[in-house]
Amino acid sequence: MGFKGGVFCLVFAVILLNCCYSVIGGDIVHQDNVAPSKPGCNNNFVLVKVPTWVDGNEVTQFVGLGARFGPTLESKEKRANQTRLAFADPPDCCSKQRNKLTSEAILVHRGNCSFTTKAKVAEAAGASAIIIINNQTELFKMVCDPGESDVDIGIPAVMLPQDAGTSLIAFLRNSSAVSVQLYSPKRPSIDVAEVFLWLMAVVTILCASYWSAWSAREAAIEQDKFLKDGSDDYGGKEVTHSGVVDINTTSALLFVVVASCFLIMLYKLMSFWFIEVLVVLFSIGGVEGLQTCLVTLLSCFRWFEHAQESFLKVPLLGPVSHLTLAISPFCLAFAVMWAVFRRVSFAWIGQDILGMALIITVLQIIRVPNLKVGTVLLTCAFFYDIFWVFVSKWLFHKSVMIEVARGDKSGEDGIPMLLKIPRIRDPWGGYSIIGFGDIILPGLLVAFSLRYDWLCKKSLRAGYFLWTMTAYGLGLFATYVGLNLMDGHGQPALLYIVPCTLGTFLVLATKRGELKHLWTRGEPYRPCPHIQLQPSE
Repeated sequence: MGFKGGVFCLVFAVILLNCCYSVIGGDIVHQDNVAPSKPGCNNNFVLVKVPTWVDGNEVTQFVGLGARFGPTLESKEKRANQTRLAFADPPDCCSKQRNKLTSEAILVHRGNCSFTTKAKVAEAAGASAIIIINNQTELFKMVCDPGESDVDIGIPAVMLPQDAGTSLIAFLRNSSAVSVQLYSPKRPSIDVAEVFLWLMAVVTILCASYWSAWSAREAAIEQDKFLKDGSDDYGGKEVTHSGVVDINTTSALLFVVVASCFLIMLYKLMSFWFIEVLVVLFSIGGVEGLQTCLVTLLSCFRWFEHAQESFLKVPLLGPVSHLTLAISPFCLAFAVMWAVFRRVSFAWIGQDILGMALIITVLQIIRVPNLKVGTVLLTCAFFYDIFWVFVSKWLFHKSVMIEVARGDKSGEDGIPMLLKIPRIRDPWGGYSIIGFGDIILPGLLVAFSLRYDWLCKKSLRAGYFLWTMTAYGLGLFATYVGLNLMDGHGQPALLYIVPCTLGTFLVLATKRGELKHLWTRGEPYRPCPHIQLQPSE
């Protein structure tokens, strides 16, 4: 493949090891079966919005965490009362307050006594709510003490991180009037963004599959031409399509092992600079993917045929077509612009374009040669996905895959190897995302099914592609159903997708008596010399 192809393969390998991330929503409601639960202390932990006004002007908004105890917070902003904020005296609110309160929200420091004690003291002093400032930058779940038998607290309690508390203290000291609202809006039951994300994933696999099948059929036609003409140079030999890499069983097994090691490394070393390295690698892969897709698309038009067929020798890269040289600056500028402005609100569009182009190119270059390799790869990925989303919580106390996908330790919005769309009409904002691996890995099997159908001249209904593609769509749909039923907690998409796609393929192959042939060879024994140029219906 030359220097250029080698660089792309290296970048692709790193990206693919980072791509197996699950479908993730937003954890607004935290159900906890471990924290003590009893009557009066059995609330779910919910995120709380705390908009703040200084002298009548809204200046900022903080996000806190509701307590296990106390009344349920209002979910509608317009129904939440705007309450004046006051200091606690003493600040820890562990003993009777010296100042008299008239339904103010009281600002309290964490420590020296239990959370329920603070809430009871604040309620007895006349506070309408208690806001507890954590002594760390993270949020902490406020629970009842195991020994408390009767918990009856009538005011809501919210914890804010340390930096938010520092800001509120500064506002109180510098202003005569500080007021807050406390409410916990609910996410819409159906996120429309998930529909578009589903369409993006399905369309990406469709485009990649037809491109891969078209390339394989062209190679088969070329081979048949040499066989028919009795060429001395090519007679009896298979004509391989340049730039295509077939996965074998060993590499399929090795992939999961190496990917797991890389995932742990990301989890342990996740930082701002590590994310920057991944952004650079993603940009390089995105440039190559976008360029390959655009060149292939434009070369289908008559106006660009001459530019595609004329070449210029470039040092290190070898012969490069004039069309590629013309397209490359645009692709490079596009990727650089995205990398520089990736934190703006609309940067997700550029990330999705680069990501889809990269996935399509990868599915064109990397191929599953038979059903055996596809089964081994997807089965390993199935258990890999489940382990790092669910089982890893027991070993690392957090879901390793979800932590890495979100980039929680990096100060960024997460790794770039994701397709994402902003949640629509969601008061909490954020993104719905899907990892590259949830598209690439099953996409390898779907592309294989269409290549086999075309080379064997199978009709759409008699082939495997229609049913495998449909199964993928249903599997991804089931993933989003599970995501919504689990209140936005990240789901291992391959848990749903692999049984649907691989199971459908295996059942059909067994029923049609073609399992043995698909398992070992995965293509016709010898392409027909009179194969038609047009695809089967």
